[in-house]
Amino acid sequence: DANDYVSSIWRFPADGAAPMQLTRGPGMDTSPRLSPDGKRLAFLSDRSGSTQVYLLDLAGGEARQVGQFASGASALRWAPGGKTLFVTAAHSVGPEAPVNAPAPEVCWKLPYKSDDVGYLLAREIHLHALDVASGESVQLTRGAFDVLGFAPSPNGRHIAYVRTRDGKFAHCTDLWVCDVDGTRHRRLTTNLSTVVGPCWSGDGTRIAFAGAVRAGDGESRAWVLAFPSGEPRSLDREMEVADADSMSWNDGDDSLTLVRAWHGRHQVVHLDVDSGRLKVLVDGDRQLCAFTRCAAGFAYAVDTPTRPSEVYICHEGKEHQAGSLNPWWDERTPLVLESRKFQVPDGKGATEIIEGWLLRKEGVTGAQPLLVDVHGGPASYALLDYDSNVFWQELCSRGWTVLMLNAVGSSSFGTEFCSRLSGHWGKLDLPQYLSAIESLRLDGTCDERVAIVGKSYGGYFTSWAIGHTDRFKCAVVMAPVGNVETHYGTSDGGYYADPLYMRTAPMFDRHKARELSPLQFIEQATTPTLFLQGKEDERCPKCQSEELFVSLYNAGDTPCELVLYPDEGHSFLGQGRPACRVDAARRIVDWVCRYVNAGVKPARRQEAHAELVR
Repeated sequence: DANDYVSSIWRFPADGAAPMQLTRGPGMDTSPRLSPDGKRLAFLSDRSGSTQVYLLDLAGGEARQVGQFASGASALRWAPGGKTLFVTAAHSVGPEAPVNAPAPEVCWKLPYKSDDVGYLLAREIHLHALDVASGESVQLTRGAFDVLGFAPSPNGRHIAYVRTRDGKFAHCTDLWVCDVDGTRHRRLTTNLSTVVGPCWSGDGTRIAFAGAVRAGDGESRAWVLAFPSGEPRSLDREMEVADADSMSWNDGDDSLTLVRAWHGRHQVVHLDVDSGRLKVLVDGDRQLCAFTRCAAGFAYAVDTPTRPSEVYICHEGKEHQAGSLNPWWDERTPLVLESRKFQVPDGKGATEIIEGWLLRKEGVTGAQPLLVDVHGGPASYALLDYDSNVFWQELCSRGWTVLMLNAVGSSSFGTEFCSRLSGHWGKLDLPQYLSAIESLRLDGTCDERVAIVGKSYGGYFTSWAIGHTDRFKCAVVMAPVGNVETHYGTSDGGYYADPLYMRTAPMFDRHKARELSPLQFIEQATTPTLFLQGKEDERCPKCQSEELFVSLYNAGDTPCELVLYPDEGHSFLGQGRPACRVDAARRIVDWVCRYVNAGVKPARRQEAHAELVR
């Protein structure tokens, strides 16, 4: 009713006993961290109006705020002794605001903005030591950079932290270390573009983390560094880390446990640091949306479109569900998720096998209308979460089948498969999609009623597809890259990501950008198209949707609409305000159901004019 979110912290006993709710807000309670002795819980909450640190005695009592950070806290971790919390918090910087007017936003480096944040250079994020007893804090880092992740060493002497880079380009991150009193700051990595999630070995002699060599690379690998003098070493160049925060050292410090992305799925694995040998501990046709180690083994939450997200605990290879937070799901239409393989052209004159998912109502038979959902990235894979895909369940309950394909360019299938699409957006993956759809038509899964929907790169691909084929009865384009040339200068990450994906890095080739832009072909489209866009999107700014919509609208009589959501960013479909998410899901369902049965394509305006002249 308030068009907002509330979150609470729960405790799940490892023995399968009933879970217990520990906090009740109001607002968002997040980032729970147990103290080293297990008796207290530190967490973040915005119940006071800004995000602050709170402490809860698990023996009983109310949570109390500890300290006060003027611009709010963003992350926290306990020091080994349990007397101190390390906290990252924002600090306001920049010019004074004029009287009765907002301060000017001066841009002197890149990036100067970020999706869901906006203008970046009015604040810096720094590391602090917060005394739990007194609430007093000491700032440990200073400078024109942001601290984005950190971990105290087991002996309590050092803090490893990830920070943005000095100088002209601040999108790169490096691993640094300092003493716990904020002295002796040393940079540990120099040749990586991205570092995430530092994790100390038990003896404090090595630091593991996830990272990438190239700026904009969507595939993050596992690395280890001997502390204090070693160079970072990649542990497996073909293994993608799905969750950097999942990385933890095992007893003996000779192996790591982590969640990896593998063929569009998530696996919990043991990775031997010296040999690189892998042992899969947890597998399945699903993805994990959270992971943590616990005394009983490890715990995680599961993402699959056929079941609600719940907490699972795995001990000695045996998995059990810990409680049930979503009994309402059992009242809905049962769905079935099926893994499928397709033989498709590889773009090199031969064929290859690619994988995808089919989602449909349990027990359905015969040819059904097909929704093709194209994932973002493109260096990602079909995500199985519920939050961004509510319309899947609605359409499947009406008898639709949903195809989520991991075509060329998708990550988790090897570096060659992922990088092959660079410089060939649309050209290599569209034939694979059309081939997979034809396979489903021939085996009786679907008929000619095919709709397509996509967001971000999926929006790019959908726009490209309708400009190159009339195979789709209708389309929904969300937060797309429509014009690569303007995306380069208007997106928060376009200036480093687009040259990589156009395969022209480090330079940006405007001719290549125009050649691969859907905008150059959108006026050929006759597919009824709905455009959905967060108005404050800084990843794929609204001009990308506007250029496509205006061009398609003026090209002829093709039905098209543009919907802008005020105050929403790139993640409006899964993380926007509830009213926005409901509206978007309903519009998708209504649009594809309205037009999927359409038989006659409208004429393009140029053709209509030529006929009139004749």
